[in-house]
Amino acid sequence: MTTPRHVPVLLDRVVALLTPALDHPGAVLVDATLGLGGHSEALLERCELARVVGVDRDPKALELSRERLASYGDRFTTVHAVYDEIPDVLSDLGLTEVDGILFDLGVSSMQLDLPERGFAYAVDAPLDMRMDSSGRSHRPTAADVLNTYDAAELTRVLRDYGEERFARRIADAIVRERASEPFTTSGRLVALLYDVIPAPARRTGGHPAKRTFQALRMEVNDELRVLERAIPAAIDAIGVGGRVVVESYHSLEDRLVKRAFTAATRSDVPDDLPFVPEGHEPALRLVTRGAEQANADEIAENPRAASVRLRAIERVRPRDGKGAAR
Repeated sequence: MTTPRHVPVLLDRVVALLTPALDHPGAVLVDATLGLGGHSEALLERCELARVVGVDRDPKALELSRERLASYGDRFTTVHAVYDEIPDVLSDLGLTEVDGILFDLGVSSMQLDLPERGFAYAVDAPLDMRMDSSGRSHRPTAADVLNTYDAAELTRVLRDYGEERFARRIADAIVRERASEPFTTSGRLVALLYDVIPAPARRTGGHPAKRTFQALRMEVNDELRVLERAIPAAIDAIGVGGRVVVESYHSLEDRLVKRAFTAATRSDVPDDLPFVPEGHEPALRLVTRGAEQANADEIAENPRAASVRLRAIERVRPRDGKGAAR
C-alpha cells in the first residue's frame, strides 16, 4: 500500500477564518471531514486554547489522523460518523454547542492516493469508491451502480453529479457492455470512456474519466443529500461568535451551501420595511463575500485547489434570542 500525500486546500485562509472563534479557553472545533487531519493539525498548533473533534466516515482516515496528531493528547478526539450526524456526535460528547465547524468536502487526498480504494482513474483498481468501507453505511459500490442502474438512472447521475455532456451516450454504452460482463475494475470503465467520448472533447477539460468518476463517487456516498442535512445542523450547532467554514469543489455543493447560508442570514422582516426593528436582526452574518477561490500560486502548488469555493458564516445572536450553556 502506498503512503498517502496530504496538502490541505487554502490552509492559511481556513485557519484565519476560524481563529477568532477558537481564541478562548474551552473552545471546540468540529472538523467534520477530518481526512488525514491537515486542517486540524494547523488549528491545534495555532489555536492553543482549543480542542478539536475530528469526524470522518472513513475508519482508515481516523486511524491515520490519530497517529499523526497523537502528540496533542486529549485536545484531539476522533469520532466515526458521517457529517450529517453532527447533532448526535455533540450529544454523545455532552456538548450543546461548539465554536467552529469545518467542512472540506469531496474526496480526501488519502482516498485518491491509495489505488485500492478505487477513487482514482489513473490506475486499474476495484470499483469501490465507498468512503466508509466498514459496512456501517450499507451503501452500494461504484460497481453496483454501474451494473444495476438502468440507462436513465445512470444518465441522471452522470449529468447531475458529473456535469457530463455525453451522459446518455456513456450510460447506453455501460448498459450494453455490462450485458456481456459486469464492471469490476476502473481500467475497463476508463477504456470505455475513451471509446465513447469524442476525440475533440477528450482533448479539453482534463481527463475524460474525471467527470464520470466524480459522479459515481457522489452517488455512492450520497454526498449531496448528506450535505443538505449537514449544513443546517452545523449552523444550529454553533454558539455566538462561532463560525462554520465550508470548502466545496462542485457547483451543486457550492449552490447548496450558498442557499443555506443566505437563508440563515436573512432577516424575518418584510423586504419593504425601511429598517429592521430591534430584536429582528439576523442571528448570523456572512464572513466571506461570495465564494472565495484559490489564487494562481496555490493552484500551482496544489492542483486540487483549482475548483475550491470557500464560504464562511458566523453567529452574532443567540439561537431564538436565548443563550445556551456550553
